[in-house]
Amino acid sequence: MSNFFELIKIDDFINLALKHLNQKISEESVHITESLDRIIAKDIYSDVDLPGFSRSVMDGYAVIAKDTYGASANLPIFLECVGEIKMGEKANQSISLGQCVKIATGGMLPKNANAVLMVEDTEKLSNNEIEVSQAVAEKENIVFKGEDLEKGELLLKKGYSVRPQDIGALAGIGMTEIPVYKKVKVAVFSTGDELIDPEREPALGEIRDINSYSISAFAKKSQALVDMCGIVKDDKEALLKALQSKIGSYDVILLSGGSSVGTRDLTIDVLETLEKGSILAHGIAIKPGKPTILSVIQKSLIIGLPGHPASSIVVFRNVIQPLLRALSGKKADLDYFQNKTIKAKLSRNIVSDKGRDEYFRVYVKKEGKEFIANPILGKSSLITTLVKANGLLKCPLGLEGMSKNDSVDIEVLS
Repeated sequence: MSNFFELIKIDDFINLALKHLNQKISEESVHITESLDRIIAKDIYSDVDLPGFSRSVMDGYAVIAKDTYGASANLPIFLECVGEIKMGEKANQSISLGQCVKIATGGMLPKNANAVLMVEDTEKLSNNEIEVSQAVAEKENIVFKGEDLEKGELLLKKGYSVRPQDIGALAGIGMTEIPVYKKVKVAVFSTGDELIDPEREPALGEIRDINSYSISAFAKKSQALVDMCGIVKDDKEALLKALQSKIGSYDVILLSGGSSVGTRDLTIDVLETLEKGSILAHGIAIKPGKPTILSVIQKSLIIGLPGHPASSIVVFRNVIQPLLRALSGKKADLDYFQNKTIKAKLSRNIVSDKGRDEYFRVYVKKEGKEFIANPILGKSSLITTLVKANGLLKCPLGLEGMSKNDSVDIEVLS
């Protein structure tokens, strides 16, 4: 077991958790209407051409392109119209030199045709003759068979998160059931004698539970299946019973509170009772959020989050979210989250604890052509500092602060 507040870096914390989990991610098949944001479990290849036939992208006339070469308003060319292809019909016709077929947008191209004249560049002279005033190039105004996606071509890679446009492509190739990783099951507890449910009126000394709701919402946004398990009092038997009911059935168990000096002994005692040597770390080089506990018991990842709302949310975004990403079939790389940034100019000097990655809540606004980041100062126990903020500014471990007018990267809070 690591000593209390023997701080480890964020990426080391994440890697330590994944190393000790060592479990295979389960798969399932879902209908594409339920697949948004799900993680693909296997490479998906198309078993058909898309489109399945060459078709027009314009209303007009299917032609042999060289028949139109040299056509202009002053020197039009005349073509024989030998039929019509409507949208949704099979094209049984074929055309020869000097001939054309009327065709609708989406209509199947007749045999020998290699271009489509726009109707605006023609004039109908009779039922079987048109005048052409504009030349068309070969392959113009046509989508060819397999041009969008060829049979056997890779469409979506394993580990890919499904987007709305991907669902459309899957529908286009007739694939309505796809293999995805199962969602991570997360249980969330708040611990503390002072906590009450939000519906109740607090007496002096009591506070409403904030963390269960904010952490559960963040977990749901990470596509996890979340069970809000309520409040557990600072009592060994109560906490032991609560954890025993969830261990082995949930991938991740989050305990909000119970990781700081005042209650850590109770949490550690309970975890050690459940499984000797299960505590892998207690203390992470992050501010706010230093007193975070890491334990793995029976393939359940148990993390003790700080009780202060801002601390628990910062830890969730920078530690829990990458872990949920990895357990969902994606990489746990922090770059994925750090890339969700905008450049801004710092509005004032800030001082940081150089021994930890420190996250400052900021409000970013646009002034002229640049963004200005205004730090929102306040203790980690204040939830409204995050409500007012629309971004997080990371001051990396080793720096004692940042200066006014520095160009900084801001992680956007959605």
